[in-house]
Amino acid sequence: MADQDVPMPAVTPHLVVDGAAQAIEFYKAAFGAVEAMRVPAEDGSGKLMHAAVTINGGLVMLMDDFPEYGDGNGSSPRALGGSPVTIHLDLPDVDATWQRAVDAGATVAMPLEDQFWGDRYGQLTDPFGHTWSLASPTAAETAE
Repeated sequence: MADQDVPMPAVTPHLVVDGAAQAIEFYKAAFGAVEAMRVPAEDGSGKLMHAAVTINGGLVMLMDDFPEYGDGNGSSPRALGGSPVTIHLDLPDVDATWQRAVDAGATVAMPLEDQFWGDRYGQLTDPFGHTWSLASPTAAETAE
């Protein structure tokens, strides 16, 4: 990744999706992602062996699901019936990002609301089955 001028963080989520190229476009529309790289599969299928985007200053790697390399078992949320992982975005304007994500095709898993712990917080599921939590400190929390 060094040739892309995107530093490799110590911990980086690596998502498996059905439709990595479409996921990149969704993440651009929903979260303002910037594409850092993509490596297509050698078989000409249009699938991506590897890709990376930056979202909210962080690196997210992703790839298409290749069940043929996992004893025929897929590892995307669709193949597994969901994912126990939630990817969190701490944002300066959660409402604007929330609306962009919903408009881009995310579904609401937990409504965006002011929470007792001092954040405006909610959860969305992207069209590829990954859950994202979005938050901003509430005005009262920011003032403190």
